[in-house]
Amino acid sequence: MTPTTAHEQTRLMVQTAARVCEDKKGEDTRILELDAADSGLADFFLITSALNDRQALAISDEIELTLKRDFGVYANSVEGRRKGDWILLDYVDFVIHVFLAERRAFYDIERLRKSARPLTPAEFDAELTAALSAKTRAARTKAAPAKKAAAKKPAKKAPAKSTAKAPAKKAAKSAPAKKAAAKKPAKKAPAKKAPAKKTAAKSAKKR
Repeated sequence: MTPTTAHEQTRLMVQTAARVCEDKKGEDTRILELDAADSGLADFFLITSALNDRQALAISDEIELTLKRDFGVYANSVEGRRKGDWILLDYVDFVIHVFLAERRAFYDIERLRKSARPLTPAEFDAELTAALSAKTRAARTKAAPAKKAAAKKPAKKAPAKSTAKAPAKKAAKSAPAKKAAAKKPAKKAPAKKAPAKKTAAKSAKKR
């Protein structure tokens, strides 16, 4: 199920970053799907908590590395890396916040974004999987009638060979033979020889 739209690609990257947070033992990871009023800011906020600044740095570094390796994307800006109490990774369409627990409670981004829809990584995964599966089924349903129509299309019959010309060719071949026979001269009958007696009689008279 490969995403085909920019929004689907964004959702997949957020999903991947959330998995990194969980693999690196980030706590209370949440995804906020921002409403249309905040769409100029970003589509999603990913928020997670770390126990200390070293863990916060490890989570943010692994997110950057994974998104670069799997999607070829880089953070537009990175803030708070030196202190490590709040590291912000801005990917334009989504923003990742890695907090220390006390800093997260102090700023309470989830409360400030009341219009956003909060999701756990598991809920987000389920929604994305369902959306991509539905899209795949729809594409297959559209393709099925076209395949059936192609299968039902009758094959073209080869034209029957005509036998009408055959006698004409034979007739044409026999015609020259008849003409040749007609032109061939008839044999002349040999001239009849006069009887020997008549020839002797004529020679006696002359004497």
